[in-house]
Amino acid sequence: MKFTARQPGINVNVSPIHPLKEFAILAGGLLAVVVGIYLVLGLAVDLIVPRLSMDMEKKLAGAFIGKIVENEDAADTTRSLQALVDRLQDRCAPLPYNITVHVTESDAVNAAALPGGHMVVFTGLLAEMASENELAFVLAHELGHYANRDHLRGMGRALVLMTASTLLLGADNSINSMIGQGMALTELSFSRKQERQADEFALETLYCHYGHVADATSFFSKIPEDGDPGRFGHYFASHPENRRRISHLEDLAQARGYPTGDPLPLPADLTVKINPP
Repeated sequence: MKFTARQPGINVNVSPIHPLKEFAILAGGLLAVVVGIYLVLGLAVDLIVPRLSMDMEKKLAGAFIGKIVENEDAADTTRSLQALVDRLQDRCAPLPYNITVHVTESDAVNAAALPGGHMVVFTGLLAEMASENELAFVLAHELGHYANRDHLRGMGRALVLMTASTLLLGADNSINSMIGQGMALTELSFSRKQERQADEFALETLYCHYGHVADATSFFSKIPEDGDPGRFGHYFASHPENRRRISHLEDLAQARGYPTGDPLPLPADLTVKINPP
């Protein structure tokens, strides 16, 4: 009898599936898992944000506040801004917590509403302000995001991950630190509806505080048609959208009988020049 060598029918060490096909199956499965997690986190944002307690929000704030580099030469500016925000809050824009203002050196024409009531104002924004009323409107716009909790929705899925890690590992953990470090302050994004609601909140606050709405639309008229989205942060939109925001505010003021009035000059300690790099 002659022996004929043959390959075994089954080899546990070698997959019967072609390597490329096996790779495609694994990659597709991994992609499906990632997409599923992304969608679940998206749904979790709408469920968690409205129910997030103030204590939890303050715990999450630690991951962001440690990344803020405040302008030590702008102590007087910070105090003056804080006083203006306090007046807006006390008289016309009550919130569940007091807002703490931080001034940081940057040419970004922007401000950021962070968790826990921490508002970051960039010196680039202050350099663009021409009156106290214009500045008050922008600050009140940020207060509007706090009132509607847009600042939490703007962080979206990252905030959901941070909430889960805080519950499991505590507030000061490496995951929260990594996420907070990876999120630039100028990257907060809001929908057109959220921006419109914040505009309306700011208009009401401006009228409540000054008795008129002078310079309510001045800031939006300064954003150029070819502006840099990164420089203007979440205030930036296409120029037609800015015109619509201006028109909406003007129509709303007229419908509610808000007078135009005369703007107040910008206090000297709020007139900021950006230091050269």
